[in-house]
Amino acid sequence: MLIKRKSIEKEESLRPPRRATDTPKPPRKAKYAPVTLSEQDGVRFLHFGTEWVQGAMRIRKPDALELEYAQQMMLWMLFNDRPAHIVQLGLGTAALTKYCYRQFPAARVSAIELNPSVITICETMFKLPPNDDRLNVIEMDAMDFVTDSANLNSVDVFQIDLYDATARGPVLDTPEFYQSCAACLTDDGMMTVNLFGDHPSYAKNLKAMKFAFDAVVWLPEVHDGNVVVIAFKRAPSLDFSILYERAEAIRAATKLPAKSWVDGLKVWMTEE
Repeated sequence: MLIKRKSIEKEESLRPPRRATDTPKPPRKAKYAPVTLSEQDGVRFLHFGTEWVQGAMRIRKPDALELEYAQQMMLWMLFNDRPAHIVQLGLGTAALTKYCYRQFPAARVSAIELNPSVITICETMFKLPPNDDRLNVIEMDAMDFVTDSANLNSVDVFQIDLYDATARGPVLDTPEFYQSCAACLTDDGMMTVNLFGDHPSYAKNLKAMKFAFDAVVWLPEVHDGNVVVIAFKRAPSLDFSILYERAEAIRAATKLPAKSWVDGLKVWMTEE
């Protein structure tokens, strides 16, 4: 997950303008919240110096998806069972990165994380495997990744979980950010995003996604207010009989509760 930068940007905007005669200052070093851990009932949790959980791993099942919202982030499996390139923006505990790496042996999996301490803690405490010809964990700003022309039309699936230490709203949430994400996706590419339904950032993010994507759908709220959104570069056909068949195949292969995802999509259609 990325560390909040808005506070730094706000401070900079309040400074008086620099004069041409001023001595240039060295580049500001990035500031990160402390990376901390806790454990309870066999589950290890990641924090950024607060009580907010940034990710979790059941110690006896390090490659499983422990949190319900993380399971829901795999919603895109209903629409694509053979992705070529999956990209995670915001590493967290590497739960989704590890899961995709194990579950899709023919796919390339990339993870973009700004905080080097998060990468280190995932390697040492959350069983993140080393980079190889399929796995690439990169220390990088997510905005830099999605605006790099080399990544245009190259990603089948984005999984986005970009939160700061307070864990109440995504760090990157502008129409420009989501437009850049859409530009990186292949024609039938998808993006899942973790939002908080009871926070002002929720409506802002949905509006920005709807501006950038052909179709935007979300599941009912789960624990602690998490709402998982799926955005499609090109709107799919929602044939629920086919989706339930795919959900059963996913459940049989992975034990993920995919039927509940389809149920959630039906709820969305009813409410819309």
